[in-house]
Amino acid sequence: MTRIVQSLAEISEPYDALFCDLWGCLHNGVTAYPAAVAALQTFRAKGGRVVLLTNAPRPADFVKERFAKMNIPDDAWDMIVSSGDAAQDAMFASAVGRKVWHLGPEKDDGFFTHIPAEWEGRANIERVSFEDAEGIVCTGPFHEDTETPEDYRAQFLAAKTRGLKMLCANPDLVVDMGDKRIYCAGALAELYEEMGADAIYCGKPHPPIYDLARRKLSAAFGLPDDSRILTVGDGILTDVAGAAGEGLDCLFVTGGLAAEAFGPDVENPDAGKLEDWLDGQGQSPLYAIGRLR
Repeated sequence: MTRIVQSLAEISEPYDALFCDLWGCLHNGVTAYPAAVAALQTFRAKGGRVVLLTNAPRPADFVKERFAKMNIPDDAWDMIVSSGDAAQDAMFASAVGRKVWHLGPEKDDGFFTHIPAEWEGRANIERVSFEDAEGIVCTGPFHEDTETPEDYRAQFLAAKTRGLKMLCANPDLVVDMGDKRIYCAGALAELYEEMGADAIYCGKPHPPIYDLARRKLSAAFGLPDDSRILTVGDGILTDVAGAAGEGLDCLFVTGGLAAEAFGPDVENPDAGKLEDWLDGQGQSPLYAIGRLR
C-alpha cells in the first residue's frame, strides 16, 4: 500500500539521488513552488544529488533558460535531463530519417539548432516541408494555446499513407500552464498511433531518458545503486509508470495533474480515494505526497 508522507525529508535518508519531475512538482509552468524548492535544497545540503528529469521537448540548456523567470535557483538541482535530450539522440541517429518535418512551436527550434558535442560534425539532419519529409519530429502542437490533436487528423492521415514515422519529443499528454491545461506532443503521437501509424518515444516512461540520466549522473558524480535513487513526479502514466518499469522507488505528487481525484485539500490527499484511484490505474508507488515539500 502506498504510504502518504508529509515531506521529502521524512523519507529521503536512504537515497543518494532524486530523479525529480519539473512541471507539476517543482513549478506550475509559470512559477516555482517555494516549498518544493526548499525540499530539494535541503536534500542537496545533506549530500544528495538532484537530477531534474523532465519530458520537456527541448534540450536541457533551453529548459534552464526559464528557471530565473520561474524563481528556480541553481542550488536546488545538479543537472537537467530532458526528453528533448534523449529524443535528439534518436533523431541524430536517423530514427525517422535525415529529412524531417517539425511539428511544434517555434520555441522548440533549439531541438534542431543546439547540437550536443557528441553529435558535432555528424548531425546532418535537414528540416524540410511536410511534402519532402522522410519522417516527423513532434515537439507539440504549432499553437498549443488553441489547438487539439484532432486539428491534425487530416495531415496525420496523409503522413500515415506515406509511411512516415513520428519521433515524439515529449510523451506527456497534457500539462497545466498556470490555470490552463494544454496538449503536449504525446497526445498528438497517441492519435497518430490510434490511426495505425508508428511513433517513437524517448521520454518518461520509456527507457532512453532513464538510461541518459544514469549515464550523466555517473559521469558527473558516480552512479548510486538503483535502490538509492528516488523518483518524484505527478504523472501516473509517465513518472510513476516509468519508475516501476525501471525498478525505482517513487514519490507520487498527488497535487499535480490528478489533484481533483483525491479530495478538496490538495496538500492532504484522501487515503481511501488515493488507494482506489491507484488500484484503477494499476500502479502502486511506494510513497505519495500532496505537494512536494
